[in-house]
Amino acid sequence: MRRFARRVFSAAVLLAAVAMPVTASDVDDILARSKEAAGGDAWDAVAGLYVEAAVAVGGLEGTIEGWEDVRTCRSSSAYELGPLRGAEGFDGEALWSQDKSGQVHLDNAGGARQRAINQAWRRCLAYWYPERWPAQLDYARYEDKGERTFHVLSVHPEGGRPFELWIDESTYLVDRTVDPGDMETRTDTYSDYRDVDVGGGTKVRVAFGVRSSNGQEKFDQVVTIREVKVHREIDDALFKVPEAHVDDFTIADGASSAVLGFELLNHHIYVEAMINDKEGLRFLVDTGGANVLTPKAMERLGLEGQGTFEARGVGETSEEVGFTEVKRLGLGPVELRDQVFFVIDMSSLYDVEGVDFDGLVGFEVFKRFVVTIDYEGRRLVLTRPEAFEYSGTGKVIPFTFDGHTPQVSGAVDGHEGLFTIDTGSRSSLTLHGSFAAESGLAEKYAAAPRVLSGWGVGGGVRARVVRAGVLRLGKEEIRSPVMDISEQEKGAFADSHVAANVGGGVLKRFTVTFDYGEKRMILERNGLYEVPDTYDRAGLWLNRDGDAFAVMDVTPGGPAEDAGLRVDDRIVAIDGRPASELRLPSVRERLRGEPVGTEVRLTIEGGREVVLRLRDLI
Repeated sequence: MRRFARRVFSAAVLLAAVAMPVTASDVDDILARSKEAAGGDAWDAVAGLYVEAAVAVGGLEGTIEGWEDVRTCRSSSAYELGPLRGAEGFDGEALWSQDKSGQVHLDNAGGARQRAINQAWRRCLAYWYPERWPAQLDYARYEDKGERTFHVLSVHPEGGRPFELWIDESTYLVDRTVDPGDMETRTDTYSDYRDVDVGGGTKVRVAFGVRSSNGQEKFDQVVTIREVKVHREIDDALFKVPEAHVDDFTIADGASSAVLGFELLNHHIYVEAMINDKEGLRFLVDTGGANVLTPKAMERLGLEGQGTFEARGVGETSEEVGFTEVKRLGLGPVELRDQVFFVIDMSSLYDVEGVDFDGLVGFEVFKRFVVTIDYEGRRLVLTRPEAFEYSGTGKVIPFTFDGHTPQVSGAVDGHEGLFTIDTGSRSSLTLHGSFAAESGLAEKYAAAPRVLSGWGVGGGVRARVVRAGVLRLGKEEIRSPVMDISEQEKGAFADSHVAANVGGGVLKRFTVTFDYGEKRMILERNGLYEVPDTYDRAGLWLNRDGDAFAVMDVTPGGPAEDAGLRVDDRIVAIDGRPASELRLPSVRERLRGEPVGTEVRLTIEGGREVVLRLRDLI
C-alpha cells in the first residue's frame, strides 16, 4: 500500500503512439516516434497535470486526486481508501507522506527513495526530455508474446535503480513497466489510452487505466482515471512538504510526560494497553512497526476488519492484512484517538514468543512522543516533544528513516554501512546477506554454525551465528556482540540498502531515547553495558507447544544433537519440573545464560530422558 498514490499518477503520463516501422535496436528512434505519435511538440507546452481517479485494491474502493509537475518531476496527492486517508508527494528531493492525523513523515532512504526516483523519471517524461532527469537507456530485448510483441528498454535513472519499459510494437503504446526491488518486483500495466485537450486545437494521449501487481492477483491495485486536466502553468506551492498539525492525543491531568512499566521477554518490550473500553491487552513495542491488532483481539473487542492486503516481515513468505479503526488507544495515562490499525494474524508467533499478545504499537506512538526506554529499570517514558530537553552525557546519534524504522550510520569490524534500530528484534545484530558478501564478512565467517536464528512475520530466519569484534553506532561502540549473518533471500533481511539490523540484545545495554521529530537517538550506558553478550548454549530452537516445548531446530554438532535431541521432539519437563509450569522466555534465558558445563535434564514425551551439557557455540 505504501506510495500507491504515486504509482497512480505516474500512470497518467505514459503515453500512446501509432504503429510505425522502426529498427529494433534504435532506442532514440523508438522514443522519438513514440513522442510524435502521442502529441509531439504539444507536450512542450504542458507544465502539469491534474488527475482524479477511482482506486480498488484488496476489496476496498476509494478515490485519489492530485497534481504532477511534468517539467520538474514533482507530485502531490490526497487519497481516501476505506479507513485510510492522507496525502503524499515528492518535491524533487524529499519523499513525504501525511496521515489523517496531520503527522508528516519523510522517507528518503534505500529502496523507497529509488522507487520514488524511478516514478519521478517517468512522471516528467524523461524518456522524451532527458534533460529533466538523466538516465542510462539501452535496448534490452525483443519480446514475442504470441499475439503481441514488444520493444523492451532498460532504464537506469540517476539515483534510481534499473527497471524495464515495455513498448507495444504494433501500437507503440507504453504497455508496462517492470520495477524490481529487494522485497518484490512490481509490474504496472497501462491501458485505455485517450486524447486529452491541451488547447489551441492540440491534444496528447494519456493512459486512463492502470493495474499494479507484484504477481499475486488478489493484491492488485486497479486504478481508473476519471479526469485529466492539462495545465500550461503550475503553482510551486502545490508540491511543498506540508506542515504537521497533530491533535489526537492527550496525557492525563495535562502532564507533559508519562511513565509506563514493561516486561522484557525474549529481548522484546511488552506493555499493557487499552483499546476502546477494553483493558488488560498486551502489546509488543516495535520502533518501526505499525499499529497492529490480531484477529483474536479483534473478536474480543467486537471490531470488524476491512480489505485484504499483503505485508512482509523478516521471513520469506508474506501475510495477509486488513485494516480497522479504533476510537481509543490507551497506554497508561496516555490516550490516542481515532487510530487505524492493521489486522494481522500473528497467532503463529504466540508459540514462538511463548506468550500470547494482542498486537503491536510502534511508529504511531514514537512519532507523537519522545520515547525513552529504560531497559534496566523496565520503564517506558513518553514525553511531549515540546517539553523534552536533553542535558545528559549520552551519545546523541542522528538518524534517517528507512520506511518507518530509524536508520543510523555505523560500522561492524570496520565495515561501514546503514544500521536499522529495531526494538522488535530479539537478536543483537543481524547482518543483511548482501552487505555481508560485499564486505567480505560472509567469507570470513563461512565456517560459522548455520542456525535458525529468529522467527517473525513470514516465518523462520536462517543465519550463520558468530561473535563480531566491534559494532559502532554513531560514536558509541559495543564490543563482542553476537552477530547473525542472514541467509534470507526474501523479506526484510534481504534489503541490499541496509547493512544490518540492531535489536534488543544490543539495545538493552542502554537507556535509549528516540526523538523522531529531531531524528536523533540518544544512548546512555546502563548497568548491563559490560555484561557479556551470550548466545544459546544448547544448540536448539524451542517453541511453545501446548503444555510442552517443541524442538524446531537442532544445530549440527551442538549439545542438543550430541544429547540425541531431534526436530519435533516434545520436551515435557526440565530438571523434573513440568513444562506447563515454565515460561519459554525464562527457559531460553537459562539455556543462554547458565555457565558452560551446566547440565540440564530434559524429559521427552514418551519417557525418554536426555542430558544437555551447555557449551559455547561461538
